[in-house]
Amino acid sequence: MTLLDGKKTAAEWRADTARRVALLKSIHGRAPKLAAVLVGDDPASATYVRLKAKACEECGIRSRIVHLPADATQQQVRDTVRRLNRNSSVDGIIVQLPLPSHLDYKDLLQLISPGKDVDGFTPVNIGRLALGMQCLPPATPAGIIELLRRNGITTRGRRVAVVGRSNIVGRPMASLLMLKSDMGDATVTVCHSATPQYELEAILRDSDIIISAVGAPGLVKAHMVRPGAIVVDVGTTRVDDPSRKSGYRLAGDVDFDNVAPKCSYITPVPGGVGPMTIASLLHNTLTAFERKHSGRKS
Repeated sequence: MTLLDGKKTAAEWRADTARRVALLKSIHGRAPKLAAVLVGDDPASATYVRLKAKACEECGIRSRIVHLPADATQQQVRDTVRRLNRNSSVDGIIVQLPLPSHLDYKDLLQLISPGKDVDGFTPVNIGRLALGMQCLPPATPAGIIELLRRNGITTRGRRVAVVGRSNIVGRPMASLLMLKSDMGDATVTVCHSATPQYELEAILRDSDIIISAVGAPGLVKAHMVRPGAIVVDVGTTRVDDPSRKSGYRLAGDVDFDNVAPKCSYITPVPGGVGPMTIASLLHNTLTAFERKHSGRKS
C-alpha cells in the first residue's frame, strides 16, 4: 500500500506555480491576484480563507480578503462581487462557503465572471467542462486529478466509482474522468443517496478506483474494496473526540485502518485531498491571469 501524500504533492505543485508566477511577474510587471469574499465570522471559514491567503503569499500570488458583516444583505454581497469583476487588478474571485443562511449562494455564483471563477463553480465553467471545452475546473476534482497524475496513476480504461453527486465534487469529478485524455477516458459510475446499499457495494467491489465525497464517516468498508484498488477519500467530517485538544477529529468516508491494507494507493484524512484543493485554487488563479493576458477566454 502506498499513501497518496497530498501535502507532499501539493507542495511540489505549489513550487511549480511559484516559478511560473515569478516568470509572469517579470513579463507583465505584476503577479496574479486572488480576492476572497468572506461574509460573517464563522471560525472555520475564517481559517480556510487565511490558509488560502498564506498559500498565495508563498507562491508569490497577491491576495485580498473582503470581509463583510454577517448581516450583509444580498444586494451588498452582489455589489461586492460586481466591483471585483470590474477590478482589472483582480484575476480570481472566490466566495467562501458556507454563507449566512439568509444569502442565496446560487444567485451570487452566477454573478462571478467566468474568467475569474477560480473555484470553477459558475454555470459557464461547469457547462464548458461538461462539453469538454477549455474552462477553469472546480478546484477539488482538478486537485484529485493532479494528485493521481503526479503519482503516476492514469485513469484511461479504468472503472471508477464516484460516490456523491454534489456540484462541488461528485458531478464535475465524473465529467473530468470522462474527458478524452490520459487523466480521463475512464468508465465512470456515480453512486448517491438513492443507490441501494447492495448495488453500492457491488459497484465499489468492481471498481479500480473509488472516489468518495459524501461526508459519511466509515461509509466505505473493507469488504466493499477489491484488492489493489486505488481509494481517494474526499470526506472530512468533524467527529467528537475527547482525547484531542480541539475536542474533535476529522474523519473520512473510508474506514482507513481496515481498507488501507487492501489498496495499492489510498489518501489519508487529513493530508490527502485538502492540500491539493488549495494548490488547485492557486493554479486556477495563475491560469486566469495567463488567459487574461493572452486574450483567451476561460
